[in-house]
Amino acid sequence: MTHSSHNHSPAFDLPDTSTSLPIRAPEVSPEAVVGVERTIAASAPTWFGALLRDIENEQARWLSRRLAHGFLHAAANDQIAQDLGTNTQSADEVVSYLLERAETLGHDIARLRGQPQLRYLLRERAPIALLGPAWLDTVSQPASEPAVIVNRLGAHRFAARGEGTVELSTAAVRRRELEAQAIALPDLLADDFCTHCESRDITTAHAAVILALSLNGASLLPEIVGAHCAASMLAVDDKLLGTTETIPAEELADTLRTYWQLCEKSATGKDDWQRMLRGATLLVTLETYHVRHLSALAQWHAQLSLDDKVARIVARHMPYAGKQHKNVRIGGRLITEWFPPGTPPADLPAFLEAFRTSKSVRPRSNGGNRFLESIRFGGPMFGIFDAEEAHVFESWIAAGNTGTVTLTDDFTGTSESHEWIRRVRKASSTLKPTVSTWAPAGERQMLFQLVNIEDFPNALPAAHQRALQTLEEAEILFEHGARGLHTDASFFPYSAEALIQRAEEIYWTKLVEPYRKLDEVPGREEVIFGQKVNAFGSMVDGAWSHRIGSAGRLRHRTDGMLAAIYADEMGRGDVAKNHLTLIYRVLDSMGIAIPHIRTAAFIEQDHLPDLYDFPLHQLSLAAFPDTFYEEIMGYNLGVEMLGLGRVRLQEIQKLRRWGFDTSYEEAHLSIDNFSAGHARQAVDLIVFYLDHLRRVAGPAEVERRWERIWRGYASFAYYLETELVRTLRHDLAESELLI
Repeated sequence: MTHSSHNHSPAFDLPDTSTSLPIRAPEVSPEAVVGVERTIAASAPTWFGALLRDIENEQARWLSRRLAHGFLHAAANDQIAQDLGTNTQSADEVVSYLLERAETLGHDIARLRGQPQLRYLLRERAPIALLGPAWLDTVSQPASEPAVIVNRLGAHRFAARGEGTVELSTAAVRRRELEAQAIALPDLLADDFCTHCESRDITTAHAAVILALSLNGASLLPEIVGAHCAASMLAVDDKLLGTTETIPAEELADTLRTYWQLCEKSATGKDDWQRMLRGATLLVTLETYHVRHLSALAQWHAQLSLDDKVARIVARHMPYAGKQHKNVRIGGRLITEWFPPGTPPADLPAFLEAFRTSKSVRPRSNGGNRFLESIRFGGPMFGIFDAEEAHVFESWIAAGNTGTVTLTDDFTGTSESHEWIRRVRKASSTLKPTVSTWAPAGERQMLFQLVNIEDFPNALPAAHQRALQTLEEAEILFEHGARGLHTDASFFPYSAEALIQRAEEIYWTKLVEPYRKLDEVPGREEVIFGQKVNAFGSMVDGAWSHRIGSAGRLRHRTDGMLAAIYADEMGRGDVAKNHLTLIYRVLDSMGIAIPHIRTAAFIEQDHLPDLYDFPLHQLSLAAFPDTFYEEIMGYNLGVEMLGLGRVRLQEIQKLRRWGFDTSYEEAHLSIDNFSAGHARQAVDLIVFYLDHLRRVAGPAEVERRWERIWRGYASFAYYLETELVRTLRHDLAESELLI
């Protein structure tokens, strides 16, 4: 690459062969430190819930780093995967080891699939299976793109997301297979998901580490390479469920070979390869333990008596029975006395002894049975118990046992499992943060922090406040947005027809029809300066949607469409087509060599003008994919519409006149087309989303969400229509003075 003589910091060269990012101690507020200590001391399901549902807050991010550290270090000292240690010298050795381990586990899993208890094992495993390869969720992001290995993993992530079709995603395919096995579970984000699965701590801890990795795609890149390739080659869930592997073993092997080659050429490659091995070791260890756990669980289920099975059914349902049967007596005691609300069942054996001699269970003279009739079709309790539970009750009553009930101790997992969790807690305490409450920083510093948000979770509240402020300020265009040069953010009542009409009007009247070939191309330095002005936004291209569709959130058609648009922006695995690669190529053709935006050196670069508001807004939205989901859709519409017509065509003319690279502009002009490209998709996904919302929530909710969507579009226009915004602010100030 060409290097500018007055550049004062290391340049970023293409292709990006990075194998890791700098390791930093995360900056965390004192409140988050205290909160995470409490969470780590709590149960594994608490870890799982916090990392799955609270992805937007500082505490979840610090918790994810702590737990990832604890799991990785606990695995490094485990005996199971010592063969995959520091002596492994090549990718082929790792591949051979993983294939051998996959075959061994495959035999164990085949035996489990033949067990009559398979349904219980699949339910137990569901918190892990339904996450899919969630460790890939944030590998592709502004801090890590356009690295070669990240592009490779990004293609795997897109495949796991069904290539934009939600129903074909790994998680959706696995859920359908569970349902085919009569395992109906609530939404993954539901508070009681793990309760319905009846999963033990070793299972929810295993799922928690997947989520911990998923929130650290840049910081733990080498570990994720190893974890992903190891877990995907072992393919425990696919073998248990009988589903097809998302990523073929040969592709995973080739990914490891690619990473090996990159590490050989990297200054940090030796350390990064060892970190990759730690990630692989972690997943091999976890999966080996869990297959053992499932085997022990199968044996436990096989020895359960009918009394045991009925006791467990009663324990599951009794918390909901008190209000319905508050006047019902069994053995002379009210149901609410047997099972006080909010407390675990204390005396199940005594209850079963009383229940099986009660009038509800005693056979009638005609051979009938009051309880069994009540749970069959037409009975008052029909639908409460599933078919298998009803069959257990029938068998139990038919057995006619009397006397003392003795129950088998509950199965909580192997002793190794509990020791494993203890070691994780201990190891996690060795990672120390930089304890600091975020203070206002310069915009360059804040850009650095938001790009590297995994290392600066204490900046999240400031990012949230910044996004809200911009969105509120952008509403100034709701009344006067039609005066925009490239946009029209004036508000209008929603209908699908009205949105399509507005988009077409913007396309024709502001982007296409005004186009005229420039009679005179600006001077070389002016063209370069124009590219510098736009470079910041281009260097975080696609960032607004990079966290959409993460674990538990790839549910609706719009999630898949946004994931597909992002995948296109990142080249769908082809680093040469990655839009970040293209913008660096453009800058290079102008003799502009700057550090990557993720680096501390970037803060010191003196090439680009200090115009940070636009990328800061985009990165602030990106940090809150749940909170600002609707605003992101609107912002996406603004970005994708701008790729069309006059702006791009005239910029291409300018660049060609001075012999500069035009690939970035040409890529957008093509991929954003209004016929079927991103611009049309951006309109369609809003229509699909609001159509679905109308059917499930009604027109009032559509109106509320639509205003938020359009506010997102206005926030894009707010930074593009700088002259109009300046004029409107001036006019507003004048009117306030007159008042």
